[in-house]
Amino acid sequence: MAVVATAAPAAAATDGAKPPALAAGAPRDGARDFDFEFGVWNTHLTRRLRPLTGSTTWVDYQGVTTVRPVLGGAANLVELEVKGPAGEIKAISLRLYEPAARHWTLNFANGQDGLLTSPMTGEFKDGVGTFYDQDTLNGRAILVRFVISCAKPTVCRFEQAFSDDGGKAWEVNWIATDTRVSATVPAA
Repeated sequence: MAVVATAAPAAAATDGAKPPALAAGAPRDGARDFDFEFGVWNTHLTRRLRPLTGSTTWVDYQGVTTVRPVLGGAANLVELEVKGPAGEIKAISLRLYEPAARHWTLNFANGQDGLLTSPMTGEFKDGVGTFYDQDTLNGRAILVRFVISCAKPTVCRFEQAFSDDGGKAWEVNWIATDTRVSATVPAA
């Protein structure tokens, strides 16, 4: 299951800026799209149990997300650690910017199984990041959509949804709301 949690020099954009808006029709370099997220965030995560089964049961988690630039700013690393009544989630997401294609890939690994999922691909438009991938769930092909939006510089929402009908309908199964604790990136 592709679950993603949250590319520039370490000193960039630690002022709490929102994701960039795009100029209409202008090709742009999105290498700095995630600069707004560097630092430490309190995370409230809610996850749907048994997605695409008709389940309406959700479980909550609380914890911390840390986002830091890596590879000289060509990528960033998200570390997620949350706990709740359903257990603990420890995961990472390596986000890589592809300058030739002008898009990002989001690569997720859960500490429980240690497997890296296939990358989600996408970009930011009008301050909202949208990423897609094909995956399988319980042996059937699905589409995965991951959306990142920030209502203000100190609060961001990460929403994942699955579709088993080619993208006609989407079922949300993962919502994380991050609230900034610090724009300082802790040492690794």
